[in-house]
Amino acid sequence: MSEINLPPLCSELPYRKDSSSYFDTIRDKEWPIFLDSANSSHIDARYDIQTADPFITLTTVGGNTLITQDGHSELSSEDPFLLLQSILQTLPVEQPSDLPFCGGALGYFAYDLGRRIEIVPNLSADDEHIPDMIIGIYDWAVITDHQQQRCWLASHGLNQNTKNIWQDLISKLSTTATNPKTAHFQVTSELRSNLDRESYQTAFDKIKHYIHEGDCYQVNLAKRFEVNAEGDPWAAYSLLRQHNTAPFSCYFSTPHVTVLSSSPERLLSVDQKHVETKPIKGTRPRDLANPQHDQQLAEELQASIKDRAENLMIVDLLRNDLGKTCEPGSIKVPKPFALESFTNVHHLVSTITGTLSAHHTASSLLRACFPGGSITGAPKLRSMEIIEELEPNRRGIYCGSIAYIGFDGKMDSNITIRTLVYSDNRLRFWAGGGIVADSDVEAEYQEIHDKASSMLKLIDQLK
Repeated sequence: MSEINLPPLCSELPYRKDSSSYFDTIRDKEWPIFLDSANSSHIDARYDIQTADPFITLTTVGGNTLITQDGHSELSSEDPFLLLQSILQTLPVEQPSDLPFCGGALGYFAYDLGRRIEIVPNLSADDEHIPDMIIGIYDWAVITDHQQQRCWLASHGLNQNTKNIWQDLISKLSTTATNPKTAHFQVTSELRSNLDRESYQTAFDKIKHYIHEGDCYQVNLAKRFEVNAEGDPWAAYSLLRQHNTAPFSCYFSTPHVTVLSSSPERLLSVDQKHVETKPIKGTRPRDLANPQHDQQLAEELQASIKDRAENLMIVDLLRNDLGKTCEPGSIKVPKPFALESFTNVHHLVSTITGTLSAHHTASSLLRACFPGGSITGAPKLRSMEIIEELEPNRRGIYCGSIAYIGFDGKMDSNITIRTLVYSDNRLRFWAGGGIVADSDVEAEYQEIHDKASSMLKLIDQLK
């Protein structure tokens, strides 16, 4: 087994194919987060990352960010991305490790945080009532490597308390619970949505009008589903990860909101200045009961001129976004329009790479590309304005990003699609798709429900 570089504080733990049992041990701590490959067979599903008890927290609401550390709090009106970058720069790491994350920033950046970057009108109803950014600065993590079949408790030891709790953490994580805590969660109302068929048709027609007038080439139109619910949302996530394995899944619990994500899409990754983004555009449903028909659907997607054109528009947008922070001439598209198959759908996924310039960081890269172009449309700002006009409610976390940025500068992030949000005893989720000049309203409306299928099944299970 090949040797790897490990951080100063590192203890190997028993490998568990299903690492959720480790999370059961720490999920009663403050701000627990589980970046979960969900036992997916996808090429990007190598690591699980789990941590809790951040020693600094950042909570952004509107124009202010509350920073809490050592029992003291202060407000900052600074740009949240730049604020995060400035905090990480005070916590340098001398020797990076080969593990993806041994401490650093971890949490979510809501879609509506984009209002701090672009001027977008306030038209849609803001009834999410949750922060635009919730980030913890964590000093340790449980890392499960499913490729090497190894697991570690790892830390750079930048918080002085970490050494004090280290042996206790090892003891708890090394003990397999004989009676794990039972979690219960149930929905308590009928499912509602903010766009019925007629309303969707009206919004669709308006987008077509804007495209024909030359305002835009593509707009992502999404529909929100909502249901009342109560209990421990970990029970809901445990079900979700079983029947919708996705490489960028996540469970994140805070006092404000709990996020249950089964995202298939990477927004950005950074490792040793190598940048990668993998936008998804182009979808067909799976038919696992009929392998021949399932293959036919996949081949139909690969041959679709419309879907490839839709994907290409977003590739061009993201190449432009990467160009803001990457070295000139470094941006490539090594894998355009690749077929990737997930539990419920086939997707077309393009891979775009670049080299981060010396005077930029993962935080400034994320800011330059936020929110992700695959969930806005092209051009980005005009698409965001149209989304604000036509979607009845703000997106909140949906189509934002869950990300880690390590003390060593590494980053990985998803786009928060196929994601449920739980707060105020309400469980919400969204599904959407890109509308282009030759889109068909029936096909687009059906695609929304194909994408939402795993979440709709989950709601049925929770009744």
